Amino acid sequence: MGNSSEGESGVVSSTAGEKAAGDGLSYGDDQDRRLAGEIEQARENKRQIGVVSACFLIVNRVIGTGIFATPGSILALSGSVGLSLFIWVAGMLIAAAGTMVYLEFGTAIPKNGGEKNYLEYVYRKPKFLVTGLYTGYVLLLGWASGNSVVFGEYILHAAQVPVDRWNQRGIGLACLTVAFLIHGTALKWGIRLQNVLGTIKVFIILIIVIGGWIALAGHLKIPEGDPRPDNFTNAFEGTTGSAYGVVTALYNVIWSYIGYSNANYALSETRNPVRTLRIAAPVAIVAIAILYMFVNIAYFASVPKEEIIAAKRLVAASMFRNVFGAAAERALSVFVALSAFGNVLSVIFSQGRLVQELGREGILPFSRFWASNRPFNAPLAGLFEHWLISAIVIIAPPPGDAYNFILNLISYPLAIVNCFVAGGLAYLYINKEAWNWAPPIKATLPVVVFFLLSNIYLVAAPFVPPEDGQNIYEDLPYWIHCVVGFGVIFAGGIYWLIWAVILPKIGGYELVQETVVDEIDGWERQVFLKKPIGTLPSSHDTRPVPLRKFDI
Repeated sequence: MGNSSEGESGVVSSTAGEKAAGDGLSYGDDQDRRLAGEIEQARENKRQIGVVSACFLIVNRVIGTGIFATPGSILALSGSVGLSLFIWVAGMLIAAAGTMVYLEFGTAIPKNGGEKNYLEYVYRKPKFLVTGLYTGYVLLLGWASGNSVVFGEYILHAAQVPVDRWNQRGIGLACLTVAFLIHGTALKWGIRLQNVLGTIKVFIILIIVIGGWIALAGHLKIPEGDPRPDNFTNAFEGTTGSAYGVVTALYNVIWSYIGYSNANYALSETRNPVRTLRIAAPVAIVAIAILYMFVNIAYFASVPKEEIIAAKRLVAASMFRNVFGAAAERALSVFVALSAFGNVLSVIFSQGRLVQELGREGILPFSRFWASNRPFNAPLAGLFEHWLISAIVIIAPPPGDAYNFILNLISYPLAIVNCFVAGGLAYLYINKEAWNWAPPIKATLPVVVFFLLSNIYLVAAPFVPPEDGQNIYEDLPYWIHCVVGFGVIFAGGIYWLIWAVILPKIGGYELVQETVVDEIDGWERQVFLKKPIGTLPSSHDTRPVPLRKFDI
């Protein structure tokens, strides 16, 4: 397989009549060279993300409300403090392995789109099926909804207003809408706000860690006669033997780590993307993993086990009350709400770009609309699609089970996608000579296999019936998020059947992918074109080729 490169600025494939060279194109005269310079300048002008911003893209996506909202559920499902901490370690290892897998793919194919590019690169038959499946996954999941709901809960808690179905969801919808408008109308300010909120949430976590040290020293503001925490004595007392409880607890931990691949979605907008990703992803995930473990220790040092379980999503507020007093509890609720808002900003930033990429490639109906950066030089239409789906997910579920259903519905299809991402990378390792696979950074085969097996377990285990009292839902069946998760991906398969099989047969054309360079912003992209049957050469493959070590 041939290869061409722009150094660290992207991956370019040849198109008919063009040979990739240097910046990806061949120019024969001064006018062409001038055009090439203008395109390259436009391309570089779009690159506004450096190492710090890439770190905060990951930090804001990973640190949402999971570390503040899920430890109570994890403790309840695992049954003991000791097993709870081990589950957090297991989730950390899975996140670290996932980071390495996405780091290898991201440095090999450094362009917007994330796992869509990696799946399309490996899974080429049936033709374009993986593109259709991934389209369903992108369009039908409201990733920004979960933390929008928690934002509403913590704002109401800070205001000492009773939480009900509609005030919580109304505030959550407002949070989502503000994030959509900021990123859709003021791109630079949206990135700056993300960085500020990322700094704030790291500061909050450091305060919690310090509070844990204060609690371990015995300085707690718990009224006389109330139970005091003693969670590290007999730490494994009450440990569950339920596979359902363990895997559901692990899902909650993984939810708290979702986002290690977040910088991969905007690599076309990243300066020196290979170098930036190589630094930002490991630094962000290692720092987060260390902080998460200290935060859990702080919770267990300052709040009795029974209170942690009873507090559910407000365990961080209980910790602040016990260490710093009641006034600090309300302040913490505001800080957690800001953390949730930062996560919503980060999520909608990335998901809007995925929708835009689908539009830029001609996969979606009215693709020019979804691909547009008008009128604010930002993917307003792509962001709107994710806003709409997330708004529906916020409003539609019945009360009681809404948050858990949203959380698991998002986590479950991600495990399915990660199975295929890891499986594809393992296949490339086994066949690296045939695929000319020599990326700048390697995850190593043992890490890839560990990530693959972990996600296979996460896909299969939730179908095991829970023991009495362990169903995470009050009224919904325990398997509902699994079935709906598969349904979301299968919906993409139905779209593929219509878009890539039935309509071409009716219209007498074939779909082909070609690489084009946008004259406005200088980005290369794969586009789907309709070609009359019989006009194509026998071999037509313009999918991106990975960067190799000597290209860097």
